[in-house]
Amino acid sequence: MLPLYFVISIIGSLSQTQFLLFVFVPVCVSVVTVQLFKYFMDREGTGSLGIGSSVLFKAFLANWMEDLVAPLENHFEKMGTLEDVNVSLLTFKTQEKLKAAIIVPAVHPGPFKNLGSSLLPSLIKKAVQDKHGCVVCVPHGLVGHELDVASQAHNQRVVDSIVDFLGESANYSKATPMVRTEFKNAKASCQLFGDCAFVTLTTAPKTIEDLPPELEEFLSKEAKERGLNVLPIDAHNSMGGDFDQKQAVASFSEASVACFEKALKFSESSFRLGASTVVTSEFSVRDGMGAGGISVLVTEIDSQKVAYVTIDGNNMVSGLRDKILSELKALGIDDGEILTTDTHSVCGLTRSARGYNLVGEAVDHTKLIGYIKDAVSDALSNLEPVTASWCTETIHDVKVIGDHQITELTVLADKTTECVKRVAVVLFPGASIILTTLLLFLL
Repeated sequence: MLPLYFVISIIGSLSQTQFLLFVFVPVCVSVVTVQLFKYFMDREGTGSLGIGSSVLFKAFLANWMEDLVAPLENHFEKMGTLEDVNVSLLTFKTQEKLKAAIIVPAVHPGPFKNLGSSLLPSLIKKAVQDKHGCVVCVPHGLVGHELDVASQAHNQRVVDSIVDFLGESANYSKATPMVRTEFKNAKASCQLFGDCAFVTLTTAPKTIEDLPPELEEFLSKEAKERGLNVLPIDAHNSMGGDFDQKQAVASFSEASVACFEKALKFSESSFRLGASTVVTSEFSVRDGMGAGGISVLVTEIDSQKVAYVTIDGNNMVSGLRDKILSELKALGIDDGEILTTDTHSVCGLTRSARGYNLVGEAVDHTKLIGYIKDAVSDALSNLEPVTASWCTETIHDVKVIGDHQITELTVLADKTTECVKRVAVVLFPGASIILTTLLLFLL
């Protein structure tokens, strides 16, 4: 009450000119101060990305607070580039019915939450399941944040194209058992379905992170020299330390070529396949589980049973992969691999330094393994003769936002924060001094 009484008493003693100054000058000083603050803040963004920092900040808040995607994705599209995207499809049929599909688009499921292609693995799974009624796995290909899809519109183009691609290939084949090789912590598995080498790559229990497209190009070249095509998968199934990508690429190159040679020594034969999927409401995106849940394919070739388990999550805690495979042996599974989709729908939701939970980090392992074992048991119960079909298709002119732009956005946040700290130290005390001087002048 006293400050208010003080101000009223001053106003009551002012002349008309003094009153106008008392009202007009503070308003002008406030407006100029805010505009200068906004100018220096926006200058960081317009200088590096051509978009004001305050505009990006408001778009980010719209997503963070209200889950709105359009404000940020409109900027992603402006910043993005058009790229041709390859999609690899390994499908399994019983006569004319599609039983299961492994779908690997050469785009990265990011950048985070519900933006860009973060939800793409589960969107592909749902669309294909709805159309064909089959079990769908969307494991992580050899690609990083350089190929995040920029918007939901381009996401939908990718999904619709994949749905249309399915069923077009008619090159059915036999298969070989799964074989394994290892070189300096790099573990490769290979199973041939006709001329398609389905290869999984992991360094578990060491950390495995995004593997570059250059490795796929090398593997493709080596496979072609042996009369094969390759569908390589980054298992993305262990995190617990540093990851040396350069060393990993060199080691995987050695392990994979050896795996090709080993697989080619086996004769092909007809095989059976079982498939199952489970989505539970017990685990949420905050727990590290995406909407795609768990998908399982089990192959049986020459009495060898192999389980491929795909979890809609972003990497796994170290050691869980081996724990799951060990538990599956009790069901009669001889070998297999645990894969994650690398979905970024789980990212940006927790306050941890990483911003998300790995698979197995926030859930009870016994419960998770229980769901996986149930799905494997179901797949074993529906084993039946199938034929395999492999193809690669291209989706033209998909707008992507690359790793460079994502890095620029991250760096911009830090640069803007530092800038506004410096500006605020000068502007706001300066404005206070001007207003205080005015008050003293009027007194």
